[in-house]
Amino acid sequence: MPCSLARPVEWGTVSTSPSASGLGSIADATPSSLCAREPRVPADRLVAEMVPPPRFDSVRFDTYIPDPNQPSQTEAVHVLDAFAAGLGGAQVAGSGKRGFLGFGKKAAKAPAGPRGVYLDGGYGVGKTHLLASLWHATPAEPSLKAFGTFVELTNLVGALGFQQTVQTLSGHRLLCIDEFELDDPGDTVLVSSLLARLVEAGVALAATSNTLPGKLGEGRFASVDFLREIQDLSAHFRSLRIDGEDYRHRGLPEAPAPYSDEQVTKAAYATPGASLDDFPHLLDHLARVHPSRYGALTDGITAVCLTDVQPVPDQSTALRLVVLADRLYDREVPVLASGMPFDRLFSEEMLNGGYRKKYFRAISRLTALARDAKGLVGTRKAS
Repeated sequence: MPCSLARPVEWGTVSTSPSASGLGSIADATPSSLCAREPRVPADRLVAEMVPPPRFDSVRFDTYIPDPNQPSQTEAVHVLDAFAAGLGGAQVAGSGKRGFLGFGKKAAKAPAGPRGVYLDGGYGVGKTHLLASLWHATPAEPSLKAFGTFVELTNLVGALGFQQTVQTLSGHRLLCIDEFELDDPGDTVLVSSLLARLVEAGVALAATSNTLPGKLGEGRFASVDFLREIQDLSAHFRSLRIDGEDYRHRGLPEAPAPYSDEQVTKAAYATPGASLDDFPHLLDHLARVHPSRYGALTDGITAVCLTDVQPVPDQSTALRLVVLADRLYDREVPVLASGMPFDRLFSEEMLNGGYRKKYFRAISRLTALARDAKGLVGTRKAS
């Protein structure tokens, strides 16, 4: 189904004109449509892009500001800084021949304890900032370090195949996995097997999640039936709990109220590189694009403008929207919207279900991007 505000004709081009849409000559730029894009992402790009996203290019441990009321945040910085230092030795063939949680001590044989670190905490406490800081602090060439979300990791396996993924990542010193979640039994078995092979090859692991390792999959599927795999996953990690409030809301104003359709449309035409889409039609389009391509879907987009934001109709659609929100947040793309506010996207049933932490994270991130978009309204240059 084509978007009501932008009929796709080719990549990055829409046929709607200001006069055709009844807006007069308001346009400084013609917005593109995400619905018009169906990117194809080669497997080598998936591997090359396993680095911290642009939002986290410059983060470091010393740019993380711990909440003085949350000592676990300061402790996490110290532990991770030491963890990075422990990865400084040259890789030795065979498993466990590097320092992991020995924090700087070169081990002659595999350590007895967990060989990875797992950051557990609520959304917005800076877990991704810390994980990216660990990636930057680890003394190894970027080609020997990988960083990606859990979804991106499983997508990599889908693109390369299991054996090729093991071969590609087994030479790495560190694998960072952001937003670690188990949404179905297949992922549980797949990731358990993959991480076991990588740990055996001597790869250090670091992950973030809103769920303790032993509770992964809880509320999503019959995780008791996959208890062995979940326990195997948990055994790879030492958990670090990070407490605190969502930093995106600390001392910041309330999220802006939605704008009118006309304001959003005018802003889209006035903003070079912006996209303009009808929200329900965009949700339909996301079902036709694999989530591994959502990053490519936003390539070159400077702002996302959405009209008629409505509650998400079902859980499958909601989970796809979560992935898109993550990719937009990673790329710092502001989101300007009309319709309902973002905190009403998900039903009470969804917010109380097994994926509630994902939905709260999406609300938090979209709210932050909505704040970033406030400057797009009323900024059109005089012609």
